[in-house]
Parts: sequence; structure tokens; C-alpha cells
Amino acid sequence: MKIKLLLVAGSLALAAMGMTLTSAQNTTANQTIAQVVASNPNFSTLLAAVQAAGLTETLSGPGPFTVFAPTNEAFAKIPKADLDALLKDKAALTKVLTYHVVAGRVTSSEVVKLKEAKTVQGQSVTIAVSGGTVTLNGNSKVTAVDIQASNGVIHVIDTVLLPK
Repeated sequence: MKIKLLLVAGSLALAAMGMTLTSAQNTTANQTIAQVVASNPNFSTLLAAVQAAGLTETLSGPGPFTVFAPTNEAFAKIPKADLDALLKDKAALTKVLTYHVVAGRVTSSEVVKLKEAKTVQGQSVTIAVSGGTVTLNGNSKVTAVDIQASNGVIHVIDTVLLPK
């Protein structure tokens, strides 16, 4: 009897977790990339950068776009003085941010098949897959994938990508 109760309780817990994950994914699927970034506290530095560069409207547009989104921790790897200077230089900031965007909706199952992807900025990022880990430009790991938005998809990265 105890085993039966544990099985039922475990099944209910798993079902609830699945519904929560599906619900969260459905919630972001109805938001634009700009809205997803704005609603996630892990992207507050990215949001400030997007706003400073004047790209909010673009990331709210029809797209579709694929965004490799650096977290706050990724931005924290940049020395504070350098980050402050970047946030004040709209042209340089736009160049860096658009280097994180690929035209079209490129899901993780497609990313792993690529060796590189051309960004909206014009240059390409290199893509390597090793042991199930996707790395961009040899130093930025993809830590979360396929966050769906109404106008594209977001993949989370742990290091800001800097164009050459």
C-alpha cells in the first residue's frame, strides 16, 4: 500500500512539473524576444544594453531572430570600466549586440549541425559541439536552449561574444 501511494504521489509530482514547464514555455512563446528578455531578471544587463542601443523595437518586431543571450554573469566577466564605456558608445554597443543575433529561427537541433552562423552584424560566430556542450567562438558556452518567443528563439550563453 505504501509503495502504491508513493507511486501515485511521484506520478502526480512529475505531472505537475511537466505542466509547469509546458506552461512556462507557452508563456514565453506568446512574448517577443524583447519581452522575454525584459521579464527575466537574469537578463537585466542585456535589457539595459538593448535599451541603450535602441534595439528594443527591433527585437519586438516580426523577425524571426535567433538570439544568443548573455546573462548578467556573462556581462560581469567584462571589466566594469569597459562595460560602462561600451554602454555609453551606441555604435560599438549595437555592433556587439547584433553580433549575438542570427536572422531566422535556428533551434538547438539546427545549431548543433552548424560550424558557423552569420550574424546580423555581418560577421560569423563559430560553433563547436563537444560532449554535448555547444561553444561559440571557442569560449562562450550555451547553457540553455530553445526559449521560444513569438518572433524567434533564444539560446542562453555564459560569455559575451565580441566581434573581431
